Amino acid sequence: MNTSLAVLGMGGSELVVVFAAILVLFGAKKIPEFAKGLGQGIKEFKKASREVTDEINNAASDSHYSPPPAQPPPAAQLPPGTQAANANPPATVPKT
Repeated sequence: MNTSLAVLGMGGSELVVVFAAILVLFGAKKIPEFAKGLGQGIKEFKKASREVTDEINNAASDSHYSPPPAQPPPAAQLPPGTQAANANPPATVPKT
């Protein structure tokens, strides 16, 4: 038994009954049109799937992005009226 048919749980006799029902419901003229439309739909789906896969692969291979350089952190904000210890070092007077 074909593995794809085993997944559906259908044997040979069940397939014959299904195909006979489709033939009765749709008629011999509509079945080729239906199959053609189904084939075109599968073709379009595969094409779109391939395009999406190619786009993802192209985006992954294009590594032109470089992160911006690291910026030093801003100086700590001091309350008004205070000075940082290293902001204005004391003046040194040479000894004579």
